[in-house]
Amino acid sequence: MSLQEQIKSTIRDINDYPKAGIVFKDITPVLATPKLVKAIASELRAQFENEKIDAIAATEARGFIFGSILALELGCAFIPIRKKGKLPYATRSQEYQLEYGTASVEIHTDAVKPGARVLIHDDLLATGGTAGAAADLIKSFDGVVAGFSFIINLSFLPGEENLMQRYGVKPHYLVKY
Repeated sequence: MSLQEQIKSTIRDINDYPKAGIVFKDITPVLATPKLVKAIASELRAQFENEKIDAIAATEARGFIFGSILALELGCAFIPIRKKGKLPYATRSQEYQLEYGTASVEIHTDAVKPGARVLIHDDLLATGGTAGAAADLIKSFDGVVAGFSFIINLSFLPGEENLMQRYGVKPHYLVKY
């Protein structure tokens, strides 16, 4: 069985979460499978190990899991991007559209050095709103968006197209629905 098939067969669908009509892709069963976590980390590392990346910026909460593993694997910094009001130091925020509303994320004001090449990671790409907000935050510090990394791409939503149009970077993902 391929890595993509293993991931798809392990992800759990949760209907009507967080609201009616949404089918939530739950990666917690993946996290309960250490061999699969290791295989995913290895595949993510292989995808980016030959690129110059200074930091991985990941959005909370599920993006933190593989984002921090990837930062460790690549030997670079990890930058947490959190929901508004959750970071303890001085922050900069960015509002964005979700497929079911609006939200805002924040980053510490000392997290990105000008010119730093930052890979943005999250567990799932839907409309591209969260990843786009993260990219806008990186760029607001004169950082460079080195790429986008996801475990899952919901290809029936416009996330991949939105990120390519706005940032000129094709997102990398492991499985597509």
